[in-house]
Amino acid sequence: MLKEFRAFINRGNVLDLAVAVIIGAAFGKIVTSLTDDILMPVIGKIFGGLDFSSYFIALGPIPPELRGSTDYLALKKAGVPLLGYGEFITQAVNFLILAFIIFLLIRAANRAFRQAPETPAAEAADVALLREIRDLLKTRA
Repeated sequence: MLKEFRAFINRGNVLDLAVAVIIGAAFGKIVTSLTDDILMPVIGKIFGGLDFSSYFIALGPIPPELRGSTDYLALKKAGVPLLGYGEFITQAVNFLILAFIIFLLIRAANRAFRQAPETPAAEAADVALLREIRDLLKTRA
């Protein structure tokens, strides 16, 4: 069984998948940083707040010590049920950026690896001979 497992691991597909998962995780962190540190503050500024993830609706009672707080994480940690639509929007923007970048990568890969159009096959010798005979008969008539 160990031999079979070693053969499975040594296959190119498994190693390629492992590399893709590692690179994908690192790329996800880059996109998260892009969204959280660059895009969402600008979007938040446009919509009137600097921290877009602090947009939420409290669905339950807020403890007296946190009354008036806009700290989403502190309220969540205190057990207050929250509808965190700002965080959802942040994650949706994150997804759209990642999906668009993957689309661009796939599009570039498809263009790079596009096969040259196939040349039409040469016509058979008997078809060429029949065509020549037909053309000769037309010119004599």
